[in-house]
Amino acid sequence: MMRLVAYLMILWISSLLALPVLALPPPADQPEEVLRTEIILEARSPIDGQLMTAAEYAELQAQIEARNQEIGYVPPQIRRLVGLLRLRKALRTIFPFIR
Repeated sequence: MMRLVAYLMILWISSLLALPVLALPPPADQPEEVLRTEIILEARSPIDGQLMTAAEYAELQAQIEARNQEIGYVPPQIRRLVGLLRLRKALRTIFPFIR
């Protein structure tokens, strides 16, 4: 009986010592601090996913921002109507018998 208890104690202690090793990241994983300092030279287009240079990406982002500024102002009545339609759609998923 004492042998069994001693064996279980050794097994328990060895399992406790092995747990911190499981929490470590893989050796090939780069630290976040290193990744934050990397300069990104390539990007993907948010429109079609093609590779772009950093200058092309910045130009595309400026064009998208300018286009968004041109769209302009949405009246509060339209904004409220869109919100109500979204609420109606969400309620229909919960209560499908609502018309």
